Amino acid sequence: MSAPHTDVEQVEAANTAFYEALERGDFEEVASLWLTPGDLGIDETYHDPADSGVVSCVHPGWPVLTGRGEVLRSYALIMANTDYIQFFLTDTHVSVTGDTALVTCTENILSGGPAPRAGEELGPLVGQLVVATNVFRRTAEGWKLWAHHASPVLAEEEDDEDETDGGTPA
Repeated sequence: MSAPHTDVEQVEAANTAFYEALERGDFEEVASLWLTPGDLGIDETYHDPADSGVVSCVHPGWPVLTGRGEVLRSYALIMANTDYIQFFLTDTHVSVTGDTALVTCTENILSGGPAPRAGEELGPLVGQLVVATNVFRRTAEGWKLWAHHASPVLAEEEDDEDETDGGTPA
């Protein structure tokens, strides 16, 4: 496969790298894909990295996490308590304007965990449908995550009422 040439292709590659690193449980790779103050030209000696070019993350059901340290701790916690995770991305759309890119997608997640105790097998896998928005910023090293926001898609309930006769059950 050839190297991506357009901004859209580069952002798609960065987005894919993020999810693949999560699947492998590669914390160092996940960390390298998030913006640092240095990526923004900010000298960390004089500025608090948590306040500079603040990255943010919202996992489904979690509060907003702000600052690189808080965001990366969340991924370390998730990786430590998830034995298996796989993402099937659908409905992916990439938009690039200048040095900022927006990726929206549906994360079809298959996971299992926490890790079983010694001698136990991995329990049943759980599926989850999540919509996500990933915001990337162009850096000298390529596109890096600035924000990730994921929200569960609620399952539609079947309507047991027959609407043709005024709502009385059939």
